[in-house]
Amino acid sequence: MMTEEESSSNTAASERIKLNVGGKLFETTLTTLRSGGPDSLLFALSNRRSADPTPVFIDRDPEIFSVLLSLLRTSHLPSTARRFSNLELADEALFYGIDAILRAATAPPPFSGIDASLASLIRPASDGLPSSFAAADSGAVWIAHGGQISGYDPNLTHAATLRTHLDHIDSIYKVWPEIAAVGSTSDAGLHFYDFSGSRHVGSVHWTDPLDPRIFKARVNSITASEDSVFASFDCLHRENCILEVDKARLQVKSQFARQSGNQAKNIVPGKLTWIPATGVLVGSAVTGGAFGYSGYVRLWDPRSGEVVWETSEPGSGRSSRFGDSFADVEADVEGLLLFKLCSKSGDLAMADMRFLKDDPWVYLKEKNPSLASYGEVRNSVVHCYKGQVFVAREGELEVWSRVESGDQSESDDAERFYRRNFVDKREDSERGVIKKIEGGGNRLFVSREDVEGIEVWESSHSAAAISLL
Repeated sequence: MMTEEESSSNTAASERIKLNVGGKLFETTLTTLRSGGPDSLLFALSNRRSADPTPVFIDRDPEIFSVLLSLLRTSHLPSTARRFSNLELADEALFYGIDAILRAATAPPPFSGIDASLASLIRPASDGLPSSFAAADSGAVWIAHGGQISGYDPNLTHAATLRTHLDHIDSIYKVWPEIAAVGSTSDAGLHFYDFSGSRHVGSVHWTDPLDPRIFKARVNSITASEDSVFASFDCLHRENCILEVDKARLQVKSQFARQSGNQAKNIVPGKLTWIPATGVLVGSAVTGGAFGYSGYVRLWDPRSGEVVWETSEPGSGRSSRFGDSFADVEADVEGLLLFKLCSKSGDLAMADMRFLKDDPWVYLKEKNPSLASYGEVRNSVVHCYKGQVFVAREGELEVWSRVESGDQSESDDAERFYRRNFVDKREDSERGVIKKIEGGGNRLFVSREDVEGIEVWESSHSAAAISLL
């Protein structure tokens, strides 16, 4: 009769399995193998008859398997994972059917600007100076460099590089998961490229039978709604408009906001943002010169093509700060807010898009006296992401974060519920002037003037994070 101790020993033995991976022996438990999920190769191996003493042979890399086995045991990657590239790990995880577990382990934590730090640099292999880029909700990114577009998946692994017919790309927008809309300020038209097939799928031009010069109009900015793509076009003879393009047919649905002239109030919108909640298109234009900055912010209803609200600076809505016009403007799509950065004082102001009036701006106040002085802004970028407002002043990067408070009785606006913090360190700010900021997934992507590559910023409070440098 088997004793209790012998029965326990046999049970433990039956729970163990031996694997021979690339000539190296591993011993683990069935529970660990089955944690990969019922569709994984390892789960299938766990059903092998335990009476067979011969280790299961798998003709794969044993060192990477050791990393993945540790991942199954702890749900975290060990420090030895740093010896391998993301692509190597991803390929092996896909073979074993545990790629979803690897993606969850390597994904950055929820993004917080206050806790963010530079995690990696993406540098395309050829012509590494990025002219524009577009980030996806998944954390993937498409980078335009020269006339090419390089795509990187959510693991920031290079997926493909597509060559366009353009010599230079200034605007890029992700219309569909595999379709990019691109434009150039040196070549006419809005162009669509399919990443999956590496091919050009269509072009749209602004046309006017009464003025053939219009056909040479160039794209300055692009955005999209669920059904349409919006692009601002301008011509060398100072005429511009916005075209609405049907996403399914890639044909022009309508044109609106047509204007001409050299004055600041008539220049082409340099930034467009679609607001799904209200069905309006936000456009802004900023120009700078010897006499300072000037420009406008307008909201259009694409159904009628009419302006539903606008402000010009210097001009309307500037009674208290006349002459301190904005250097950049950004729309917070989720919060239904507008933000502008003043060019002279460097102050950040906010307006609620649901209650716009002649002078809707609320100026956010710095509570820390040591950080209160901004000064004149020469090169600036404002970007809203995940309820945070990121501001670049030259090479410095800061974040204004909303502070939730239960007591808002002292004020009916939000000016005292935003706090400012620096995101970067001094050495970060010295790398060059920031030209563009865009959020995607739990990352922030940053490009700098005359600097190769795109910086990737992630929150740094996860012990499982792996440097991609």
